[in-house]
Amino acid sequence: MKIRMFPFELIGQEVEIVASTNPSHIGVKGKVIDETKATLIIEEGVKPKTFLKNNVTFKICKNGKIIVGSTISKRPEDRIKG
Repeated sequence: MKIRMFPFELIGQEVEIVASTNPSHIGVKGKVIDETKATLIIEEGVKPKTFLKNNVTFKICKNGKIIVGSTISKRPEDRIKG
């Protein structure tokens, strides 16, 4: 049986970093403006910040869902296809 961890688009979602290997990243909140296989680019204020998926756990503000970044370390188009 195939399990789909998060088969949805993250770009445009408001997210908040809730855990990170870098303590200064915790609490960063903003809109996802781009995503690659290994990174999320979050617009916080005026300046976009890049985060490695493997190093963060984040919450989608809209529904409160917590996502461990390492579970979605795929190209977005591959993850959405399943």
